[in-house]
Amino acid sequence: MRSALVLLLPAAVLCAQAPDAALNTPMTSAQKKTVVEGLAAKLAKNYVFPEVAQKTGDALQAKLAKGGYDGAGTRKAFMDLLSEDLRTFGNDRHFRVGFDPEFKEDEDDDKPPTAKEREEGRAISARRGYGIAKAEILPGNVGLLDLRGFGPTEFVGQALSSAMTLLSGTDAFILDLRQNGGGSPETVAYLCSYFFDEGDSRHLNDIYNRPKDATRQYWTSNVPGVRYGGAKPVWVLTSSRTFSGGEECAYDFQTQKRATLVGEVTGGGANPGGGVTLGEGFIAFVPTGKAVNPITKTNWEHVGVKPDVAAPAADAQRQAHVAALKQLAEKETDPRAKTRLAGLAVKVEKGEVEPPRYAR
Repeated sequence: MRSALVLLLPAAVLCAQAPDAALNTPMTSAQKKTVVEGLAAKLAKNYVFPEVAQKTGDALQAKLAKGGYDGAGTRKAFMDLLSEDLRTFGNDRHFRVGFDPEFKEDEDDDKPPTAKEREEGRAISARRGYGIAKAEILPGNVGLLDLRGFGPTEFVGQALSSAMTLLSGTDAFILDLRQNGGGSPETVAYLCSYFFDEGDSRHLNDIYNRPKDATRQYWTSNVPGVRYGGAKPVWVLTSSRTFSGGEECAYDFQTQKRATLVGEVTGGGANPGGGVTLGEGFIAFVPTGKAVNPITKTNWEHVGVKPDVAAPAADAQRQAHVAALKQLAEKETDPRAKTRLAGLAVKVEKGEVEPPRYAR
């Protein structure tokens, strides 16, 4: 559960929230040595790929010995350069170094969070609208859910269920993940469950955890409320900003053949993890696991999730909306409704959808 709280806001957990005065404080060579050696040790202990961890740690220490960090005079400059080198040497976009002297590393991430941690988690989720930026019905009765992140299910599940109930009467669905940076794999599975009929159990994803040497499976579950059954068409929008859990969600829909992906190739980060302390107030996000899709037996690390229909991210919603309207028109048996849907598809394709009216 505590790992889920970290996933709620990885960037904030890994700093940049520190005051400017703290970040602009000069660093000594001894302090830099402590941090780099601490990072190498934590990589060796926790990073999901041991050989890569060793090579990356060696490369960082070699650069330090050659004076490669001498020019990074402040904490912020050192933090930014070390993050860049960590991602370059380790070839993993999840890597990040930050500064937070108050961060406490918890090696037992299965331990229940404290009451204070729960309260903070709920507050963060609420301020972010539970990850939901938009839930609306587009012209032609097409549902749209713009989801920016997957917070812990305990905090965001009810909001997701409400959004799915709101959109359950639509005839087609567009899930917008173009600005989704990821989050909890449990919540990814929770949302995906709504798009399969009750009793249609699907094995969505596995995550191998190196420190525990264990693999956890993620399946669809018995979610509350109305499901968006398997007969209704679904489109998923992606961009190069779609990352981590956002990518998993898109990949799950694609490998289960439940949706058509429209947009750009995603960011390419499939290795979840958590925060570790490095010394001198510095911390890092280190991937401890890797996703393994039960169907493809691989994941989207480095390569990203490739959409079924390539399109600029900015135009993906329009293209998906047009495709949905055309499909609905094709299946419609009522002549008047068919004509209306087909005409609406032409207007959306041309960008001629009428604006809302506020006067009679």
